Amino acid sequence: MNHIKRIVFLEPKSEKMHIFSRFDLPRLGNIILATIMKNKNYDVKAYFLKANEIYSRLADCSTVDLIAISAITATVTVSYKLADYFRSKGIKVVIGGPHVSFNPEEALEHADFCILGEGEKSLPMLVDALNNNTSLIEVPGLAWKDDYEEIIINEKTKPIDNLDSIPYPDFTLLELNGKAVGVGIRKKEIVPMQTSRGCPFDCTFCSVTSMFGRRFRYRSIPNVIGEIKQFNPKKQAIFFYDDNFTSNVKRTKRLLREMIRLELNFIWSTQVRVDIAKDPELLDLMSKAGCQILYIGFESIDPKALKEMKKRQSVEEIKWAIKEIRKRGIHIHGMFVFGFDADTPQTLRASVDFAIKEKIDTVQFLILTPFLGTEFYAKMEEENRLIDYQWDEYDAHHVKFLPKNMSAWELQQAQFEAHKRFYSIKQLTSRLLRGRKLAFLIGLYAHRLNKKWIRWESKFLNVIKTIEGLTKSSPMKA
Repeated sequence: MNHIKRIVFLEPKSEKMHIFSRFDLPRLGNIILATIMKNKNYDVKAYFLKANEIYSRLADCSTVDLIAISAITATVTVSYKLADYFRSKGIKVVIGGPHVSFNPEEALEHADFCILGEGEKSLPMLVDALNNNTSLIEVPGLAWKDDYEEIIINEKTKPIDNLDSIPYPDFTLLELNGKAVGVGIRKKEIVPMQTSRGCPFDCTFCSVTSMFGRRFRYRSIPNVIGEIKQFNPKKQAIFFYDDNFTSNVKRTKRLLREMIRLELNFIWSTQVRVDIAKDPELLDLMSKAGCQILYIGFESIDPKALKEMKKRQSVEEIKWAIKEIRKRGIHIHGMFVFGFDADTPQTLRASVDFAIKEKIDTVQFLILTPFLGTEFYAKMEEENRLIDYQWDEYDAHHVKFLPKNMSAWELQQAQFEAHKRFYSIKQLTSRLLRGRKLAFLIGLYAHRLNKKWIRWESKFLNVIKTIEGLTKSSPMKA
């Protein structure tokens, strides 16, 4: 092949409507890889757009030497279409991300190369090997086909221990169709940032451990502060992408104290577990350092479901966390998951009752989804309970498996009804009267989106109703 000089990085947006349709944030992998290759003097560009916008931007791709695509399960279908298109133009394609890391055989039907796991070491080595016409066998984490069309999967990539060695993502390389990275309710640009990788927990429905390992790895405090200082608190807010921002409490406190000492004055949000409520000093520091929203995986209030998913938290801990966080005035975004074997229509309704009674600001009621790389996926496949492999619907909004104690239709309906109840005009008014303006504004958006989703997905819903074993529930109405 020709010498690689120009590399285009693609992360296609989901073609489906979902709860974050308005607040789409790019994942950091593609931008970091683009930055690494730019620093190695390659001509690079990154795109986070819908497929039709990508085709338009790259109508003339004659000067592109390599296309690098990052895909999650919900976007892998459109990613494969993009890969097929660019390969038809004679351009080599490499694809990575969580989905293909667990299914390289499928990915290699559409791409020339597949990178499994973290790509910061693998991609530069792959490009060097292609440019120097040397063996691909030494590239860690690479899956590819040899001259005989046999699939070769190289030795796994070792996790990067020194996260400070990874450059700050250069967002100037990213094309967003003229939009900011992500615009929130307060009209500030949302900057995604990650300070750690890995997770020691083993929740049955999560693929983070399989993708990034059970051991937490951290960036140093000075390294994180240096990245934050690049931005302007008057124009930008920060979303910390960490799967558990407070996993190392001592280290988190040091970071927060430094943010306070330097008077960085950013508002920010992140994901945490309920166990943060056990440390009032931690919550105080988070509030003082500018924390605006906490995304918390409550998942369920049914002890049997919590045990089944290996969540390692109790309903009492959930209640305590809500109480303690509310004292600090921090917005609580609770995430619940519907569809565990322990779930029934009654327990799902109880979760909605709980969310309303406990005055959680905003919520997501998500449908349990069998993502590749999870214990739950393996179980559903073994028990022959997967409905299909239409990957673009694996987005936590579509039922993709046969539940145990209800029909697939009842589970789908439970999610819609949950959002309908929680984001009813009555509940929105109550939040506004309590002075929870942010909760009201997000809720108003969710109220409208819930109705739009039903109309948008009418074809899917009609299919779900016809699956054998479903009850004759009344049709969903927007």
